[in-house]
Amino acid sequence: MPWSESTKMDEKLKFVARYLDGESISDLCREFGISRVTGHKVIARYRESGLEALTDRSRRPVRFANQLPFQVEQQIVKIKQQWPRWGAPKIRERLISHFPDIPTPATSTVHAVLDRHGLVNSRRPGRTRAKGTTLSTAQSPNQLWCTDYKGEFMLGDRRYCYPLTVTDFSSRFLLCCEAMESTREQMAITAFERLFREFGLPDAIRSDNGVPFSSPHAIHGLSKLSVYWLRLGIAIERIKPGNPQQNGRHERMHRTLKQYCTRPAGMNMLQQQEMFERFIDEYNNERPHQALEMKRPVDLYRPSNRPYNGVPPVSYPFHDKTVTITACGRICVERKKIHLSTVLAGHDVGIKQVDERIWLVSFMSYDLGYFDLDSCRVEPIDNPFGPRVLTMSPE
Repeated sequence: MPWSESTKMDEKLKFVARYLDGESISDLCREFGISRVTGHKVIARYRESGLEALTDRSRRPVRFANQLPFQVEQQIVKIKQQWPRWGAPKIRERLISHFPDIPTPATSTVHAVLDRHGLVNSRRPGRTRAKGTTLSTAQSPNQLWCTDYKGEFMLGDRRYCYPLTVTDFSSRFLLCCEAMESTREQMAITAFERLFREFGLPDAIRSDNGVPFSSPHAIHGLSKLSVYWLRLGIAIERIKPGNPQQNGRHERMHRTLKQYCTRPAGMNMLQQQEMFERFIDEYNNERPHQALEMKRPVDLYRPSNRPYNGVPPVSYPFHDKTVTITACGRICVERKKIHLSTVLAGHDVGIKQVDERIWLVSFMSYDLGYFDLDSCRVEPIDNPFGPRVLTMSPE
């Protein structure tokens, strides 16, 4: 076969590039030692499929995530070996400058090739760690609610109870202490819906970074519960991991709750909930609080003036398109599937083109990240919730 096996890709690239520069195909076939039939076949395949056409045909599936034709991958490795200090962006630019008429892979794909060949020196990043957000200081009822699960404990029937608790930050009013069988998101969403119907909507809710308030593997740690809050116009606050004192008022209530309701625990879930209800009544209506100048929470708390009317529709008038996230957490743009997050499944997001083949994706008023139509990956933007919060709280 006339093509040199060690430089087959290089030879085909040169052949196509010189043909595109206007050289005669007859002269090129003669110089490269191939028939005109083969030459025309290479040109036709290039026009049909671009860079992939210069590889040998295969019966395997056409598309593989982050997988390039073998010859292109070898070219990337050769450039890295020639310039060991170059990273994926420079290597990609080298491909562009030497073969400007041939589509080149995304930077993330070039990096993946280097990683597969052991040519990436930096260690692999671990799981994204939660960092918390800036915390506000609320001065009035319903400016900030605090929520958490008091540590699980065993009931008399040997089932575990997971109490979901919610307090108002400024008045310390105990809004909820609900005996739960687990920390599943849907159970928490149902409990919060009941709260919103009874007390109205707060401006913000503070929580830790655990389930169901946050999802460690979702974009920006969003969960279905926190997405539900955002849809209602409720801002998210998260304490810094390992710093429960940032939710100190709520933790202080937990200590009192433990003394009253878990020593001993109820025999079953209904009995335990009855104990919680008695504690709520005493805590809010009878017990003076030293931190409140010996007032009761009921003396200070008033329901919110923001009524709950269900989840309102969302629109994106300043974006190019409104896209509904699929059940598998994807955005579909120009026949491309870009994975965002399953926690946003069924919700609408806005997308806006900011550069050639580069898009910004937003949820509500929060810009979540950018994606390109080459890698089909969303690159998150740092802390989109930051601009909505105020100064650091002492607790």
